[in-house]
Amino acid sequence: MLRSMYSGISGMKNFQTKLDVIGNNIANVSTSGFKKGRVTFQEMMSQTTASGQAATATRGGKNASQVGLGSQQGTIDNIHTQGFRQTTNNPLDLSIQGDGYFAVEANGETFYTRAGNFYLDDQGYVVNADGMYLQTVDGERIEIPDNVQSFNILTDGTVEYIDAEGERQNAGQIAVAIFSNPSGLVKDGNNLYRESGSSGPATLVAPESDQSTSAIISNSLEMSNVDLAEEFTEMITAQRGFQANTRIITTSDEILQEMVNLKR
Repeated sequence: MLRSMYSGISGMKNFQTKLDVIGNNIANVSTSGFKKGRVTFQEMMSQTTASGQAATATRGGKNASQVGLGSQQGTIDNIHTQGFRQTTNNPLDLSIQGDGYFAVEANGETFYTRAGNFYLDDQGYVVNADGMYLQTVDGERIEIPDNVQSFNILTDGTVEYIDAEGERQNAGQIAVAIFSNPSGLVKDGNNLYRESGSSGPATLVAPESDQSTSAIISNSLEMSNVDLAEEFTEMITAQRGFQANTRIITTSDEILQEMVNLKR
């Protein structure tokens, strides 16, 4: 009976983790650039009660008899599919169509994000909500003077503006960071990711180039890729799984109680 109780405990623990991830997904359904998480389970080791046997000249073979010892957490994946694009009519709201991430830098550290809500600081640099500088393909910052007549961001990431004399100027080209394994990026909070040994190093490339088919779409934001209908379905499944595992523990306890009562 103890094996079934331990299996039930492991199942409850794993479904609790699944509910934690689902809760985080639902909480960030309106977060720009958010990528949903997914939990996978794995079977734990099994206890072999009888080994398998090969066939002989007088008897056929036998399969092994094994009792499973519960489940364990396999992975918590980040699903980097594209979220839907929301039109905002703000020229500094940017979204990436295709693969890649914006590279932002502060205090000598570079982070990566799909959240494209950028602003101009008091010195005319393009920054995100936390004041981190948006980087170009050359690793430079993008500066738009305060006396410009207008500015425009093209799909290849080129930032152009019309200066006070009416001349067209180039402020730089926004970079797209490409990774060999985007799922290996580590979430760092504030819609930011860090590169890791699993993700590999970032390669800053120009959009719509030989190295990247991605495009920068101005006046729009990429929203979360969370599907509420899917999350609610997974939540119900996880809740029922949790309840079923509690039932395993309750039933095992009742049987143990009956065994104790045999002595009375």
